[in-house]
Amino acid sequence: MSAKFNENRLAQILLAPVISEKATSVAEKHNQVMFKVLRDATKPEIKAAVELMFKVEVDAVNVVQVKGKVKRSGRTIGRRDHVKKAYVSLKAGQELNFTGEAA
Repeated sequence: MSAKFNENRLAQILLAPVISEKATSVAEKHNQVMFKVLRDATKPEIKAAVELMFKVEVDAVNVVQVKGKVKRSGRTIGRRDHVKKAYVSLKAGQELNFTGEAA
């Protein structure tokens, strides 16, 4: 599947795994893993990137656009960056473990 995509681009698509309570509960209940991805990444690209990086079989990919919050520090008002998150469903029997890779 990754023959269609540029491997350099695939290496840049996954920005970071999301490690949070929600991500952990989703992983346990639905065998899904959550990633922050590039904002212009497509579902097929995300699937190919996960399969290439982690050598697992991906069942489905769902994406969510998270709008950046407006925050203020003193009198200056700023905005956090918009983020795209990908919920990656793994096929039955597949598992991803970040304990060794996450720094």
